[in-house]
Amino acid sequence: MKYLAFAAGVLSASAVVAETPELTVYTYDSFVSDWGPGPAVEAAFEEVCGCDLKFVGAGDGAALLARIRLEGARSEADVVLGLDTNLTAAAAETGLFAPHSVSAEYDLPIDWTDDTFVPFDWGYFAFVHNADLAAPANFKSLGESDLSIVIQDPRSSTPGLGLLMWVKAAYGDEAPAIWEGLADNVVTVTKGWSEAYGLFLEGEADMVLSYTTSPAYHLIAEEDASKTAAAFEEGHYMQIEVAGKLASTDQPELADQFLQFMVSDAFQSIIPTTNWMYPAVTPESGLPEGFETLITPETALLVPAAEAPALREEALAEWLGALSQ
Repeated sequence: MKYLAFAAGVLSASAVVAETPELTVYTYDSFVSDWGPGPAVEAAFEEVCGCDLKFVGAGDGAALLARIRLEGARSEADVVLGLDTNLTAAAAETGLFAPHSVSAEYDLPIDWTDDTFVPFDWGYFAFVHNADLAAPANFKSLGESDLSIVIQDPRSSTPGLGLLMWVKAAYGDEAPAIWEGLADNVVTVTKGWSEAYGLFLEGEADMVLSYTTSPAYHLIAEEDASKTAAAFEEGHYMQIEVAGKLASTDQPELADQFLQFMVSDAFQSIIPTTNWMYPAVTPESGLPEGFETLITPETALLVPAAEAPALREEALAEWLGALSQ
């Protein structure tokens, strides 16, 4: 009888495990790192969903779309988190994403009307450097200097793609000349943001492509005020990061619940001091002390999502041409 009781208990426990729904979210590597938002978001969502939230790191942001295209409807992902407006039009064209029903009071620099992708944070790209460095005030001055920079590959990284769009939005037809000037400054091109920022911290370059908010990490988490972002006269390119539900998901209701949770205070309050970006919906507690010290671009640049795919191809060709010489 004891054996039968034990066996019944095992079967009952197994049934509970089997009945626990699992939500798989593809995202970029830094999001799921120990210091990123992933662990805190996972714990917070699992408290309310009665599910097992599984984050899967898939390289950097732009690599996410490539993986989803490759896997297609066979993908194990239910949600993709970490694309941005430079990629949303191309992502929508795949037909792999389903509309959402999320409602939120966004605190974004632009009106948000996309019915497929939900924003979760935003920021401005910038070159981060040590505060004692005499930083250039624009791309032309940077190209004329002997300063070394680390950037990311636009084919795998959303910051890398953002840099291409930044130069193109600021200079238009002059963009190839800007890249010719910058080619000698580029020490290396990394696959993703984490590798590039690590090289900068190791002293391998004077400046690194990152965000105006990156110095907040050093100031708040490390009590280190030695890092800052260079303010460029031509303005700074904006990034709005988003998530979307795959049409092939077998957990559509749970995916919808996650997307709605993503714009809640429980999620948004995690973003500033883990992803080190501005939240898409300002938390009730506001922004952490230290964010007020960050530079605020006088000009915000952003290519409309619908125009981004065509401009990307043109900008990528210009970038490849300059760096291959």
